[in-house]
Amino acid sequence: MLRIPLTLRRRMLLPMAGALASSVGVQAAELTFDLKIEHGQVAPNMRLIRVKQRDVVKLRWATDQPLTLHLHGYDIEQKVEAGTIAEMKFTARATGRFPVHLHDARERAGSHSHHEPPLVLIEVYPQ
Repeated sequence: MLRIPLTLRRRMLLPMAGALASSVGVQAAELTFDLKIEHGQVAPNMRLIRVKQRDVVKLRWATDQPLTLHLHGYDIEQKVEAGTIAEMKFTARATGRFPVHLHDARERAGSHSHHEPPLVLIEVYPQ
């Protein structure tokens, strides 16, 4: 009978364990991001949010002025009042880059013309 040293057996099992985990399915994460909008801007370190497909994403928004946010690709709109926190929650089902644009609260409902860069980009990577 062939005897394989324990360290070699462990090295052989690790790739198999990874393959098994991917075939069984990885548990989706629940992720919360707190985003503060001041003067129509989000802090530079919060302008790109990366998540994985099937993650449950919660964006908690605070602002210094009333506005409406629109997450393209998921077609979610969220009104945010100054001094309050509004929550935008979704399951990241589609992969790709999805911009969040700022709509002035005085804008006509359903208007989606965007002359400014996105407030935030959500990148959803395959699981």
